[in-house]
Amino acid sequence: MTSRTDTTPTTAASSPGILSGTHLWITIGACALVFLGAFESLAVTTVMPAVSADLDGERLYALAFAGPLATGVIGMVVVGNWSDRRGPVAPLYTAVTVFVLGLLVAGLAPSMEVLVAGRFAQGLGSGGLMVALYVVVARVYPQELHPAIFAGFAAAWVIPSLVGPTIAGLVAELWGWPWVFLGVVVLVLAALLMVIPALRGLSGGGDPATPWAIGRLGWSVLAAIAVLGLNLLGDIPGAGPALAFLAAAIALIAVRPLVPRGTLRARRGLPSVILVRGIAAAAFFGAQVYLPYLLTDRYALTPTLAGLALTGGALAWSAAATVQGRWGARLSSVAAVRAGTIFVLIGVALVLLTAALALHAAVIAVAWVVAGLGMGLMSPRTSALTLAMSTPKTQGFNSSAMTVADSFGSALALAITGTVFTSAAALLDPFTAVFALAAGLAAAAALLAPRVRPPAGEVPTSEEVAD
Repeated sequence: MTSRTDTTPTTAASSPGILSGTHLWITIGACALVFLGAFESLAVTTVMPAVSADLDGERLYALAFAGPLATGVIGMVVVGNWSDRRGPVAPLYTAVTVFVLGLLVAGLAPSMEVLVAGRFAQGLGSGGLMVALYVVVARVYPQELHPAIFAGFAAAWVIPSLVGPTIAGLVAELWGWPWVFLGVVVLVLAALLMVIPALRGLSGGGDPATPWAIGRLGWSVLAAIAVLGLNLLGDIPGAGPALAFLAAAIALIAVRPLVPRGTLRARRGLPSVILVRGIAAAAFFGAQVYLPYLLTDRYALTPTLAGLALTGGALAWSAAATVQGRWGARLSSVAAVRAGTIFVLIGVALVLLTAALALHAAVIAVAWVVAGLGMGLMSPRTSALTLAMSTPKTQGFNSSAMTVADSFGSALALAITGTVFTSAAALLDPFTAVFALAAGLAAAAALLAPRVRPPAGEVPTSEEVAD
């Protein structure tokens, strides 16, 4: 199948905006669902010490964070396949239901084991929710509005990093930690009510002839287990690094059927879009986790001041996402991805130099603003490129692949940097080692970014989706 290869959004003055009467409620509701998923992820970080102490769950503390990330991969694959067969409506309702059930189980949990089970359900529902929303975007919004709505999603994902921890702390203080889970249930249902009217005309729309990808589901389960292994095995004395390396290899093998064919080889076009997105996320989040640690350990900053560096990056991400959405056709998606990856590389490289040369802490704050600008510039445009290079039959799979790349890339980077941080202590500065790894990933993303443009006359078809 051939089509126009210029994936830059077209200008259409007659098209309503994402906040017009036509799209107002679906935009607000969809962004609210993204916001609440991100809020819950960040809020749990704040209250989990209290949860662990209350439920005597120290031994399951790490699993409460790793579990949702792992089960999210399964949710992404199932909902992507389901959306390609039947459209996004039923998958979206199901994903929201599973997410809400997870919140209820966690909020009412009498033990840490039950709470972790609820967290697994939250991850399963949240992963599927994001994929279903991407397919809804493809069906509801014209292509020229995709950068704008994805900018809204990016802002909705970033804003909780500014307010989530504080709100969660206040809720836990005033009413107890269970309400950090239970209170979100009402908000999720309210957001869903805003989306429902726009979904009424989307019944069906998939291709029932699309087979259920049982094999792909099996690979997603294996990838989830490998991700959990990466998060848990690295701390085993002696054999930890070797076991972590084995888990990483299994994870890479398992993820291959979950992304378009040629992704791990950086094939030009859609496969490279998915790969660049995953590597950039790995570089950014792999470094971000250690920034507060570096600032409190080496520069003796308070946690509040150390957190301001992350806040600056979050604000920059949101601002850049908003600006690129307004630019529309004036900035091609390919150019935005190239520029964004370069900004991420510059930001991570500055952090590396700061750790290696003991530069002033202010350099880190500036560096993370630069890195945040890069992510805000490239992330919405990789989403737009993915949909532009998809057919109606592959929108679900490709949206799933995009979210798998985010989750899998970040999980892999966090697990490997954790092992590097522990293992490097005896040989060199562990912070320098971790940031060097992140900078290497950022450099790889920048080098591969030009390959996001497909070959002339080619748009990926269903045959290019991995079996």
